[in-house]
Amino acid sequence: MLKDPKIAPRLIVFSDLDGTLLDHESYSWDPARPALDQMRTLGLPLVLASSKTAPEMAALRADMGFEDVPAIVENGAGVLEPGDEAAQDKSVHTAILTALADLDPDLRRCFTGFSDWTTQELAQHTGLPFDQAKSAAARQFSEPGLWQGTPELRTAFETNLAKNGIFARQGGRYLTLSMGATKADRMAEIVARFDPKPVTMALGDAPNDVEMICAADHGVVVMNAHGPGLPVLDGEATGRITRTREPGPKGWNTAVLDRIAQLYTERG
Repeated sequence: MLKDPKIAPRLIVFSDLDGTLLDHESYSWDPARPALDQMRTLGLPLVLASSKTAPEMAALRADMGFEDVPAIVENGAGVLEPGDEAAQDKSVHTAILTALADLDPDLRRCFTGFSDWTTQELAQHTGLPFDQAKSAAARQFSEPGLWQGTPELRTAFETNLAKNGIFARQGGRYLTLSMGATKADRMAEIVARFDPKPVTMALGDAPNDVEMICAADHGVVVMNAHGPGLPVLDGEATGRITRTREPGPKGWNTAVLDRIAQLYTERG
């Protein structure tokens, strides 16, 4: 797949995880198995793009059978290359925690990040098994958390962090703090490895997926009744961006199989 940039696949699929390829409640991707099997058969790369950490992404990528494809980790803050499991440099994450500690206490207490919880508490809040929660806590580039203050306080919170180059991105569940790179930025970097440029497809369900969905040749908003939802996006009127009728991996599976069928019908 992506090991040989001289051979460009017809389609590269970029996908969010929680609420998109993974079920919101069970974290299962089993309903998407038919589409994933078809992608592997055709040699179509799946680039996972999530707020999850490198250890989490490495395990999921291996389970799905796409170890030879890069993954976009921690909401676009980094890229996990094929064969890698995790880097050791945590300086960016340390800088984010330092900036949080320097905030006015009235602002700081409104945000509860993953680093504020024990592994057991993180497992309880996320619904992840203990071992997976431990991997979720292994942050390198970002700090997800829950916001429990007013919109006015959140504006002040984000304004103060921005002075240190730290930006907030709202996902389906968590507000994630990072140094500003997006999933769309990393998508462009990965696509640039190929000549000619393959067709791109991006699927997501939350505000932090919007740039990636809009930047792809074909974007898909996956139904997620548990998230904040997305407004009508540029491209929906022309059909370049579509929405699934089923939630999570069920909708994902249908959208990807439909796109593959259309692409191969068009090009033979």
